[in-house]
Amino acid sequence: MHLCRLSSAAGVELVRKAKAEGLNVTADVSINSLHLTENDIGYFDSSARLVPVLRQQRDRDALSAALADGTIDALVSDHCPVDDDAKVLPFAEAEPGATGVELLLSLAVKWSQDSNVPLARALEVVTAAPARLLGSALGTLQASLGQLVEGGVADLCVVNPQAAWTVAADALVSQGKSTPFNGYELPARVQLTLVNGHIAFERQ
Repeated sequence: MHLCRLSSAAGVELVRKAKAEGLNVTADVSINSLHLTENDIGYFDSSARLVPVLRQQRDRDALSAALADGTIDALVSDHCPVDDDAKVLPFAEAEPGATGVELLLSLAVKWSQDSNVPLARALEVVTAAPARLLGSALGTLQASLGQLVEGGVADLCVVNPQAAWTVAADALVSQGKSTPFNGYELPARVQLTLVNGHIAFERQ
């Protein structure tokens, strides 16, 4: 059983106990829950209206520790773009969701830096670990997806690890521009993305 977007300390403990008992349980956490808390909602900022909802600092700390020690297996973007019209509403009426796929790698690196987690672990939870979770569902791709192997699928991204950049809604490629990370300065930037050996994105 795979649990999507774990968001609470209580959920972490349940998964930890299940794994200790030998149950075949895996879980992921979103970039939103890993980096933000209910305090980031501020004065009911609709960009922070998300599902699952943002929780307390203790929940965020538990999620971070669990991702580092392997209790949580993967980090996901929870990419759920929302049109501007659906966000310029009172908080309770705004559509939940945020763009995230463009931020995933940089926020993984930021987590590594902020939490003193090895960079290798931060990269694993967005590459090899999700591929392992999918396992046989990948079919013939199982032997090469999420890793660098000769003759494997060339799904790669070239990253400038020294780059620092500021999230700006109007610079996002996604059609949905809403993100609670707007204005954040993040480390590492994707310069080039290859999908099956073909250039899917190249920063100009």
